[in-house]
Amino acid sequence: MTATYTFDVFASLDGYGSASANWSGYWGKQGPELLDHRLAQYAEEQRMVFGANTYRAFTQMLASSTDESDVRDPWVTRMVNLPAVVVSNRLQAPLDWPDATVMNGDAVDTVARLKEESDVPLRSHGSLSLNRALMAAGLVDRVQVTLFPVITGQTGTEPIFGGAADFDLELIETRTLDGRTQELIYRPTLHD
Repeated sequence: MTATYTFDVFASLDGYGSASANWSGYWGKQGPELLDHRLAQYAEEQRMVFGANTYRAFTQMLASSTDESDVRDPWVTRMVNLPAVVVSNRLQAPLDWPDATVMNGDAVDTVARLKEESDVPLRSHGSLSLNRALMAAGLVDRVQVTLFPVITGQTGTEPIFGGAADFDLELIETRTLDGRTQELIYRPTLHD
């Protein structure tokens, strides 16, 4: 049986995964319903998959954060404590992550093998270039976009789908959190 792979990403309305200036990781729009929902999603048994850049960014954010910061929200703490695979040809074990394994080699081959061998679902939060490549290879089963009610036209960084292939998206689930944030879950199919 093949494990389900979810590409989970936060986005501004104009499609950026982050922003410079004074925006936070949630663009300042997190609310209790969003945070509880995220914790419930990450409470499920699963294995995280990260690219090297996202792994480095997470470990740097965690190292420089305090217990009161957004970085230490309960769902993030749960994510950090899930088993994880970091796909990288440069990083070497041991990693500064409780239960992480480095897997070298081609990312598409590595994740294809993980999908075949894993007995739990796979999830990746962020890792934009990795997930664009996995989508193009047909390995992403679900794209989960949490859409925050902001436009970051001047300060947006990291366009989520910049340089990606063309995809048709089948909407399979949607919800509104805290009356303002949309979660959209799609099944992607490479557009012919």
